[in-house]
Amino acid sequence: MPDSRTPPPVPKPPVSGPGSPRDVPPVPGDHSIDLGALPDAIRDELEAPDPVAIDTSSAELKDGLNRCPKCGSTEIRHKPGTDLLVCLYCRNEWDGARVEEAFGLGEGLADLRGTVMASGARDIAADAAALMTFKCTGCGAEVTVNTESAMTARCHWCRHVFGVNEQVANGAVPDAVLPFHIRKEDAVARIRQFVDKRRLFALKEFKEQFTPENVVGVYLPYMIVDGNASAAVAGKGEIKTREYTRGSGNNKTTYYDADIYRVERQVDFTVDDLPLESSTERGNLDTKVNTNNIINTILPFDTKNAVKWNASYLSGFTSEKRNSNVDQLQPRLEDQFLSIARAQVADSVNRYDRGVRWEQERLDVHGTRWVSMYLPVWLYSYHQPASNGGMLHYIAVNGRTGETMGSVPVQQWKLLLTAITTGTFIEGIVLWILAHSS
Repeated sequence: MPDSRTPPPVPKPPVSGPGSPRDVPPVPGDHSIDLGALPDAIRDELEAPDPVAIDTSSAELKDGLNRCPKCGSTEIRHKPGTDLLVCLYCRNEWDGARVEEAFGLGEGLADLRGTVMASGARDIAADAAALMTFKCTGCGAEVTVNTESAMTARCHWCRHVFGVNEQVANGAVPDAVLPFHIRKEDAVARIRQFVDKRRLFALKEFKEQFTPENVVGVYLPYMIVDGNASAAVAGKGEIKTREYTRGSGNNKTTYYDADIYRVERQVDFTVDDLPLESSTERGNLDTKVNTNNIINTILPFDTKNAVKWNASYLSGFTSEKRNSNVDQLQPRLEDQFLSIARAQVADSVNRYDRGVRWEQERLDVHGTRWVSMYLPVWLYSYHQPASNGGMLHYIAVNGRTGETMGSVPVQQWKLLLTAITTGTFIEGIVLWILAHSS
């Protein structure tokens, strides 16, 4: 018959909570980690200093209002062609503080150790929202700004102008901004001139749809990096000792004799204001689908003149958000540093007239400093349709210097015809010279 006795209680697992034995911190010295027994990569990560943040936020702008220091109006705009802000109410003008001096960003390059980040360059929070809501101090209404597409908004009741100046963790607010100096009409003229020089070979559809007035002023997100590094390279260098030819007629072959040397170089160097695209879209340099590499051809920017972040500089312009963190940009930074190191040692290997092939490279980055910055670019774009999705062509103008470069879709048959015609013409000249020189 069934046993009616009550079964013994099942013991409960120990609870882990405040005050439970499993939450009591170990006594110092007990269960300590032997760092020497860990793999090098893990030990280096544990011993690495935490990133140091340089606070570039503006406490006076955290309510979203940028007020004129003279009359208090929020009707603030960037004065075209300058770094000045101007009040549209009382016409007062003032200059933004340059971040170089405000935060000492041009100093101590050789002393950099570890990773130093300005507050606008810190990691982007995955759950950070694009919508920001401000409570208007003038009338109490709530004003929402969508940082995906805008950085300023106007209160629909009292017409106060709000700007996203608080450094939220969504990559929308950088540490600094380099204001536009080139006006739109100047950028349009430069783009028109660029296209006119290439109009003969341009695609018919492009010429028909070319409207340079549609050029857009956009602030692109960059990380501006200072660095302190050392590099060592090793390889083989050749010095030519003899050149001679064997064979005759069409079977002649030229040979070289060379002495081969083992070449080693080591260099310590610092880097000041190296720009890295911090948008994955702009950092995608796949030339099969876009011409983003055009943006790199209009460098450099005078980043030393960048001013502290103020959303009023963005009135009338669009912007792109940063979506890359420092650790994601590290591989590209190291590639850039190695390129700089090779350039540093280039003069010391001139004696190897047959060149040097570097076979081993080692880079030691002692310290870096990262600042998030918006840089000004005028852009004209054209999408060339194709079965594989097409190609996106850009013509870009540096918003500070006016340097212009771009990609114009061409009609291949015109290029081929010109090449054939030119080749035939040159061949005729050569034959004529040969005939008259005998």
